[in-house]
Amino acid sequence: MNHTTVIAKVITDNTGVQSEVPIILTDHGPLEPLLKYFLEIDDSRSFAWKTKVVEATGLLLDYMEANQHCFDNSKDLFNSFVHRLRTGTIGEDGLDPSGLYWLPQGRDKSRKISGLLSTFSDWLAERLGLEPMNPWRKANSYDEMLNWAAYHQRHDRAFLGHTWNQEKASETAKKARNTLLKRAPKVERNGVKFFPEDYFIDLLFKGFIVSGKQNSPRIEERLNLRNILITLLENCGGLRVSEAFQLYVHDIIPDPNDSNTALVRVFHPSEGLAPDDWIGRDGKPIRCNREAYLRGHYQLRPRTSYPKGNMKVGWKDPMLDSEANFFHVHWFPTWAGKLFKKLWDIYLIQRAKLDCDHPFAFISKSGRPYAIRDYSEAHAIAVSRIGLVPAKMNGTTPHGHRHAYGQRLTDAGIDPKLIKKAMHHASIESQSTYTEPNIRSVTKALSEASDSLESDVSIQPPNLVQYGFEEVDPRDLLLEDKPRLRRRHYG
Repeated sequence: MNHTTVIAKVITDNTGVQSEVPIILTDHGPLEPLLKYFLEIDDSRSFAWKTKVVEATGLLLDYMEANQHCFDNSKDLFNSFVHRLRTGTIGEDGLDPSGLYWLPQGRDKSRKISGLLSTFSDWLAERLGLEPMNPWRKANSYDEMLNWAAYHQRHDRAFLGHTWNQEKASETAKKARNTLLKRAPKVERNGVKFFPEDYFIDLLFKGFIVSGKQNSPRIEERLNLRNILITLLENCGGLRVSEAFQLYVHDIIPDPNDSNTALVRVFHPSEGLAPDDWIGRDGKPIRCNREAYLRGHYQLRPRTSYPKGNMKVGWKDPMLDSEANFFHVHWFPTWAGKLFKKLWDIYLIQRAKLDCDHPFAFISKSGRPYAIRDYSEAHAIAVSRIGLVPAKMNGTTPHGHRHAYGQRLTDAGIDPKLIKKAMHHASIESQSTYTEPNIRSVTKALSEASDSLESDVSIQPPNLVQYGFEEVDPRDLLLEDKPRLRRRHYG
């Protein structure tokens, strides 16, 4: 059966709301059971997860097409399919009469594909009264032991593990799938790669220069402030790159406790509390979440809702600090918050000159929301410009900055519970859920450790004179009759 994958816009009622889902299109139209499956689970699963289900289903359809009349029942077919994922379909002679020519996928990937299809099959069996392809069976002693080990690992790491039902877990441990691959060998990793500290300041002020403007005396012409700000958020604020791209202009303000430092709050892209600049007919701000704010005020969707393209930005469900659905950025070292504030004030002047019909903080030259892909390309160029090779294995990709933040906290001797809070992780090994530090204790601990860090660890406050300017005063920048930069010239 010939098939292809497309993104469909689905309308289920008379409202103006459309759902975008990946579907499999065959000679006979959409694969309707899969479409109904996605519509029923709706927003409980991400677009990326649905895409993986589509890919897995496509592989199964290909296998069924290539092996017609080989199996008497769906269980045997599925069992053979999963094992062929692991072994591949090419014989020792280099030939594959089925025409699939699959290379071995390995145990981990095969298990994931099997799990996705097993869950879909269970749903089909329940809705249509069919036999599942990979039914549950009574677990043998080995399976039950593995199930219990997996349960306790998840339980100990879970934030709400104390609420789990032990009796239900016991019943689950006694079941196993009919088709069950052995787990992949365990590997002790050598640690994550993080951006090298000694090169960070050079990356900011020598890497992110504007081509052709590197000799300009004006900081806003010479440097790409937008990319510097994003990189500061990652390396010294611990943000994932996707979290920086969810920020609104409203989310960055002077810290009430230190007006020279930026206070940054990252809100959930759809459930976070909206800014109060959308005024209703009664003249009062409309109180709503960010999804309603974007749709009603700007005719946009949360960036997580776009299936692809420049607007697409993910979200990893970090642990939030507030019922308003946001978390704070904790600067480390703390001088980075002051540098960010200085550069942010200049960037705001640049941003105000463009037509931005949206609230997102970081924008392209046309005023549209900035794309992660474009930032990643600019980051790679900046890394190369300072003599490094951009590669994940070197820690020189954007995510290497978050790893650098975590490593810096560890090197400074920060309590693991505080590191968890600073990095907004949802769990920590063997941690009690009742000893969570609050925002103030995290800020205090990082501030004290930062003072110590600056005296003996590599990442130091930048010497701005070295990079062509003595100071950045946003108030002077607002006055047209004053120079925007006092640059030191050398004879």
